[in-house]
Amino acid sequence: PHAEARARLWHSALAPISIKTPSAACAYVMLLMAVYWCTEVLPLAVTALLPTVLFPLLGVMESKDVCMQYLKDTNMLFVGGLMVAVAVEHWNLHKRIALRVLLLVGVRPALLMLGFMGVTAFLSMWISNTATTAMMVPIVQAVLDQLNGPQQPGAPGQTDRKKRQNESGGFCFLSPGVNGVSLSGDEDEEDRRRMCKGLLLCVCYAASIGGIATLTGTGPNLVLTGQMSQLFPQNGDVINFASWFAFAFPTMLLMLTLAWFWLQFLYIGCNLRRTWGCGAAKSQKEQAAYDVIRDELRRLGPMSYGEGSVLALFVLLVVLWFTRDPHFMDGWATYLFNAKAEFVTDATVSLFVAVLLFILPSEPPSYLCFWRGTDTEPQRPRGPAPPLLTWQVTQRKMPWNIVLLLGGGFALARGSEVDVSGLSRWLGDQMTPLQSIPPGAIAVVICFLVATFTECASNVATATLFLPILASMAQSIGVNPLYVMVPCTLSASFAFMLPVATPPNAIVFSYGFLKVSDMAKTGAVMNLIGIGCISLAVNSWGRLLFQLDSFPSWANATAAV
Repeated sequence: PHAEARARLWHSALAPISIKTPSAACAYVMLLMAVYWCTEVLPLAVTALLPTVLFPLLGVMESKDVCMQYLKDTNMLFVGGLMVAVAVEHWNLHKRIALRVLLLVGVRPALLMLGFMGVTAFLSMWISNTATTAMMVPIVQAVLDQLNGPQQPGAPGQTDRKKRQNESGGFCFLSPGVNGVSLSGDEDEEDRRRMCKGLLLCVCYAASIGGIATLTGTGPNLVLTGQMSQLFPQNGDVINFASWFAFAFPTMLLMLTLAWFWLQFLYIGCNLRRTWGCGAAKSQKEQAAYDVIRDELRRLGPMSYGEGSVLALFVLLVVLWFTRDPHFMDGWATYLFNAKAEFVTDATVSLFVAVLLFILPSEPPSYLCFWRGTDTEPQRPRGPAPPLLTWQVTQRKMPWNIVLLLGGGFALARGSEVDVSGLSRWLGDQMTPLQSIPPGAIAVVICFLVATFTECASNVATATLFLPILASMAQSIGVNPLYVMVPCTLSASFAFMLPVATPPNAIVFSYGFLKVSDMAKTGAVMNLIGIGCISLAVNSWGRLLFQLDSFPSWANATAAV
């Protein structure tokens, strides 16, 4: 039945091959891909390949021009950045960072939630939100197990609690009490369940929020920078790693703080003595949970030479990204290449560091005998040391499907922009009545629309579909394109309401403890928080960073045919 359904859908895809108007043909392909991305009748990456077939057949673009869109500068930025992220995961550097932060904040309920959210958001800025969530949830479970561990034999409620733990998939329920945590079996049952739900939700939500802070943190950010270079080639690199971080990082911090307050209010409560442990000594169970985190860190052992090298390369990557072209001053690319600083992009930097991962050894050379003496790994037979990252590990952990998704988006944008189709200009002309509406109100409506759409579709697919249309609308009404494209990009990452909306949501939901109603109730307010933070950011520091009050000269120029 599935094969027959796919055959019918593919037949419907090729049915209008007699369409003679290129703009109508391009619109048809866009709508078809939107339906396929929402229903996932084909894998997302396979749907992204449809322009390579349909655009040439329908006379929108030549095949060689379509295929060139699938490996642009933005795709290579993504590949280089993810290779560094794979190395960080491979050497467990992200786990060491997470455990050290949790030891720092402690295990009081509110501070524990803050620690989980902070470290999850930070890691999600650099590695995938899926990998971050998959690593953090077992740590959450281990801490909860200790905070509500077994009582003395024969204690009241012990048998009932074990039965409930088995029925709930192994999760123990945390119960706030006078000294931070109460260990009674039946009393405050609802409080225990709410606290456990809150800690699970805080991890998946922080993973989605943290990704917006960096250009490589999540797919929609890369779609934005790629679409900007595609649709507005004269934009002067207005969106790069440094400028995006200056805008998005404060936005992320603001939203993370408000999300923490909301989750704390909903699942922990506002009793400072109970949630923060003010004036109370650390309980025995809290000490046990603290010891679990410390034992996990001790089990990692001292930092090895390879792990230290990956950390050094990661820091080098971030420094080079920030200082390449910070806009408010000349960066190192300007000094090295004079007037041709645009020859070096963020993709150049990420690929340079990625290549170093395959060159530098994972073991110290002979002249670093002091490091060799502290390395706990068993001595390897003489011979060349393996590199910090191998291609086998990269192939296994790299999400190659995102590269095709990005390429399909660029092909779609290119097809709507070329003079043959003229779809972007037509869409822009239809939106000229919006000139009478304030740009701020338009941005809020876009946030609501995109945040709703991304609950049902991939965030990359959502940004891919909306950004070219919004760019054309901005041109037609004389508004800075970034005024509407930036809110769309950020909102595409705010999929908080449904388990299927994003992989982090699915991971925590798969543990069998959360209900769909829990996510819907909490996520609805999270969406409102996100929209409010975006509106504040765009209308305050975003105006200064991107000069949003004026219609830039580069917005009048479109991509060459």
